[in-house]
Amino acid sequence: MDVSRIRALRGPNLWSRHTAIEAIVSCSEAECDIANIPGFEARLRARFPEIALLQPVVDGDINSMAHMLEFATLGLQSQAGSPVTFSRTAQTIEAGVYQVVVEYSEEEVGRLALELAQALCQAAVDDTPFDLADALHRLRELDEDVRLGPSTGSIVYAAVARGIPYRRLTQGSLVQFGWGSKQRRIQAAETDMTSAVAESIAQDKELTKRLLQSAGVPVPTGRPVKDADDAWTAACEIGIENGVAVVVKPQDGNQGKGVAVNLTSREQVLAAYAVAFKISDDVLVERYISGQDHRFLVVGDKLVAAARREPPMVLGDGVHTVRELVEQVNADPRRGTGHATSLTKIRFDDIALARLAEDGLNAESVPAKGQRVILRNNANLSTGGSATDVTDDVHPDFAARAIAAAQMVGLDIAGVDIVCKNVHRPLEEQGGGIVELNAAPGLRMHLQPSYGKGRAVGEAIIANMFADGEDARIPLVAVAGTNGKTTTVRLIASILGSRGLRVGMTSTDGVYIQGKRIDTGDCSGPKSARNVLMHPDVDAAVLETARGGVLREGLGFDRCDVAVVTNIGKGDHLGLSYISTVEDLSVVKRVIVQNVKPDTGYAVLNAADPMVARMGDSCPGKVIYFACDRNHPVMAMHRAQGKRIVFLDDKEIVAMEGSVEERIALKDVPVTVNGAIGFQIENAMAAVGAGWALGLDWNVIRSGLKSFVNDATSVPGRFNLFDYRGATLIADYGHNPDAIRALVQAIDAMPDKSGKRRSVVISGAGDRRDQDIREQTEILGDAFDTVVLYQDQCQRGRADGEVLALLRDGLKDARRTRDVKEIRGEFLAIDTALGDLQTGDLCLILVDQVDEALAHIAKRVAEASR
Repeated sequence: MDVSRIRALRGPNLWSRHTAIEAIVSCSEAECDIANIPGFEARLRARFPEIALLQPVVDGDINSMAHMLEFATLGLQSQAGSPVTFSRTAQTIEAGVYQVVVEYSEEEVGRLALELAQALCQAAVDDTPFDLADALHRLRELDEDVRLGPSTGSIVYAAVARGIPYRRLTQGSLVQFGWGSKQRRIQAAETDMTSAVAESIAQDKELTKRLLQSAGVPVPTGRPVKDADDAWTAACEIGIENGVAVVVKPQDGNQGKGVAVNLTSREQVLAAYAVAFKISDDVLVERYISGQDHRFLVVGDKLVAAARREPPMVLGDGVHTVRELVEQVNADPRRGTGHATSLTKIRFDDIALARLAEDGLNAESVPAKGQRVILRNNANLSTGGSATDVTDDVHPDFAARAIAAAQMVGLDIAGVDIVCKNVHRPLEEQGGGIVELNAAPGLRMHLQPSYGKGRAVGEAIIANMFADGEDARIPLVAVAGTNGKTTTVRLIASILGSRGLRVGMTSTDGVYIQGKRIDTGDCSGPKSARNVLMHPDVDAAVLETARGGVLREGLGFDRCDVAVVTNIGKGDHLGLSYISTVEDLSVVKRVIVQNVKPDTGYAVLNAADPMVARMGDSCPGKVIYFACDRNHPVMAMHRAQGKRIVFLDDKEIVAMEGSVEERIALKDVPVTVNGAIGFQIENAMAAVGAGWALGLDWNVIRSGLKSFVNDATSVPGRFNLFDYRGATLIADYGHNPDAIRALVQAIDAMPDKSGKRRSVVISGAGDRRDQDIREQTEILGDAFDTVVLYQDQCQRGRADGEVLALLRDGLKDARRTRDVKEIRGEFLAIDTALGDLQTGDLCLILVDQVDEALAHIAKRVAEASR
């Protein structure tokens, strides 16, 4: 079994809406049916018994080694705790070659699971050992390393529940919610509303205390100290010699690091200072407030959770030593070493031993039955403490104090640490005080308290970031098809621009933000789509969505408002990536339709193309059909049902719903050249449908169509017209038979420019099928007098001269072509054709290097006009 071409499908894809690992698996003849490998299945089950829980009853058609790899990859992830359920194996047109697709929740975990599953299958074949426990341990460890922590995760899950899209920007906890100009960002429990000034204040415990004191919020007395001796002096000022206990802590610490509480002697103060000084050069000495440690979570102007925290401790049983009791407590599966579990293992370190010594105990002491043994003076969960939810018990005046403290410092999310006897009475009545404020507070104790119910703190943070009903999305239109995608994308962008929106656009010739190109090349894939959606100056996105990106990585978005499919026709790029027929191609193009926003979204589909028309059945939203002929059966049925259609009526584009219609004259749609170019009419109808689906005003749609000029600047390589010494030049990027046929029809429909003598310059892309390359010149041979064939940069794996030979072969039965030239080099081919032109001639130049070729043509036109 050979596993190759492993891809991560990071968005909705050909197989499902799930993120998934896709691999090409080649099986030997024996491996195509595991019945040919005696004892294999029994050995596989012996090494991984749980595989039976996922493996369906198999028959001869799905009993290959590839299927076993699928089940093992899914099963290993599932047993390791990953929430995955989807997998599929499909046989390709090549004998013994399969596509295996398995869902993942974390990409690195999915890749490792595939690797381990392959090793498992091989071990079953070779009858060698496989360490299942180690494999699951590796998967769990990796999952914990890469998965979002509980604080960030709770906020992300709350956003997802509201339909807000998110994107993880780093391997850490930096996350973007929403798209374009509506985006917001968080890092752990810190939002983009958290000011650096407020965070800095919160880190400075002395400054925080002064600010709170000025606002009348109870805080413990104390001050910063310069050295150990000054720490003792400060403790004496507080009254330690008169029995008043003190606290020593770093002035800018966190998570309880270096904090020592309830100190009553000089030795304790000096030792605590030494520990705190290792954490920070600035150390604070404060009055110790007796009572219990509480953490209040304030979000905006609301108290959303409160927890009473207990320090790490064990309960004596009269039998076991302290060390043994700690080991028993740490064996609790709820306790882990990081933040992924609800509790953290108790640290049995020097600090714990020192705390034991205060009570006259050591690691080997055996506490009496029922004796509480405290192992730390602070109650942070990160050092093994526990938490009890007390949110419902908090007195309103108490809550108001916590909120006032957070607002005084300026934190939109704050962890307010309060020491008091209980939360049932106002803070002042019981002599309690606020001892600390924390930016980016941990949320784990509120999400999964040791005792009591968890609180929806993630939801509270999202509610504070986004107004009710807001999903942080911008209008998103996805455009797919064989031909016309780029022009349709630009037409829709022009319409949205007329609405005053800042438009981000992707296409095969670049990424554009507000009309300015910020990236070049073929940018019709998911990476470019994500870049547009991440740009803060984008109010609406129009994304060309090519087949290659969908197959390679899936969509760059989870759903769209409008999906436009221009056509399928005879297809393009057939024979690549196991997409061999137009039916296969239509399934790929259909992915955007399947991911239209449910109920309120629209698919805008070409009713005259049977493959496209059938996609309407897969749309979770509504459908607008377009076609020139209003009486086409699909159009007639849709219209009879009172649904939306767009069609051509003489020289007008008509949008109709029931008895209501809007008309746009073709003379006001320059891209159609007053209705002479049929394929541009279809592109315009598709754009009209998209604007209508977005609910735009009809005057905005008309304005966007009218202002769109089809020149080499607006739409490079899409039927760009030039005048060269009285001859008509047309530059186009058409590169498949359907596009060539549409160009010929458009030229024939331009009687004033169609040319008394016609020539064409063409090459072929080597990654097309032989028949597709040949058919292009078969069409051209019946419409042009001279054909200039050229070879340049589009061989794409073909042998030297192979593409030219196929093009030449397509001309052998040409009815009109009498002159055929073969040139090496695109620009030389263009110059050769231009050199033969006379006034009134027409030359179609099918460009390959779009920008460079158009610049070359513009240069020659400029030289001729001098």
